[in-house]
Amino acid sequence: MTGRPSTFTQEVADLICERIAEGKPVREAVAGEGMPTEPTVYRWLETNESFRDQYARAKSCAMERMADELIEIADDSTGDTYTDDEGNERTDHEVIARAKLRVDTRKWLMSKLAPKKYGDKTLLTGADGESAPQVEITVRFG
Repeated sequence: MTGRPSTFTQEVADLICERIAEGKPVREAVAGEGMPTEPTVYRWLETNESFRDQYARAKSCAMERMADELIEIADDSTGDTYTDDEGNERTDHEVIARAKLRVDTRKWLMSKLAPKKYGDKTLLTGADGESAPQVEITVRFG
């Protein structure tokens, strides 16, 4: 019996990135016959610049998809109310709370994965209320 493949192929990379762009996490993107393990994908990301760039583009597409989902979730009022046994229309607070959680979770995740685009903007001001000088900080790893 052979194990899961660990050799990089562009065909497998394309399929993984297609699934990532659809919003699937890596564990789901590698599910199925002939797919590598999660650790293998993470190793490819460390060692293969072309795959790393392709993966980054796929994650960017996933963020756009998630932004679209935020609007869909917020606009969907299905299940917000129900009719009780006496025929009275009632608000289903659990459904509304779940929708809020879904929106908040996506917003938080987007702000962490793409902070420049989806993170909160903070403007620093001096004691006089004027804008403080802006300083760009670059952090390099490795």
